[in-house]
Amino acid sequence: MLERVRAAGVREAFVIAGDASEPAGEFESAAALLRAMAELGHGLEEVGISGYPESHAFISDAETIQAMFEKEALATYIVSQITFDAKTIATWVGNVRARGTRLPIHIGVAGPVPARRLLQIATRIGLGESARVLRRHKNWLGRLLLPRAYQPDRLVERLAPRIGSPDSAVAGLHLYTFNEVEGAERWRAEQLARHER
Repeated sequence: MLERVRAAGVREAFVIAGDASEPAGEFESAAALLRAMAELGHGLEEVGISGYPESHAFISDAETIQAMFEKEALATYIVSQITFDAKTIATWVGNVRARGTRLPIHIGVAGPVPARRLLQIATRIGLGESARVLRRHKNWLGRLLLPRAYQPDRLVERLAPRIGSPDSAVAGLHLYTFNEVEGAERWRAEQLARHER
């Protein structure tokens, strides 16, 4: 597989384990796959790993912290799972740095997406406390948000002063498109144009 990846000119991989209770193959974790890739000399320039600002719906905080320690030496950056609260994200970044992890962090942000779709995705993938709140209030939130699309502007504005210091080593945002690529790219271009003024 690595040979095919190299032949295709791929220079970066984002390695995550997923949430299956039983491994689908010989690798029981992202860390195990990363170790095997390193042993083979994968030749990739960048390797990303996951981070969880909120408690993972299926994995304990202790396990996600330990997994990050195991993967850190085999990776070049971290991408966080989406979370909708700036304070939670900033606290998590501070905790990651306090534990001594120095990899650059890309904050995972949901791009513009129909609110109903985002609600379905968030409850399906289990976004910690966000998912629990959404599941408890699914009907009410669905009616409230149905006519509109989610826009990340407010979250990004609240995040900026909390993660802007060099100590946070936040490298940027990772925009989750949920296959709404055109809208996400339009939002990204608009944000860049607005901040270049």
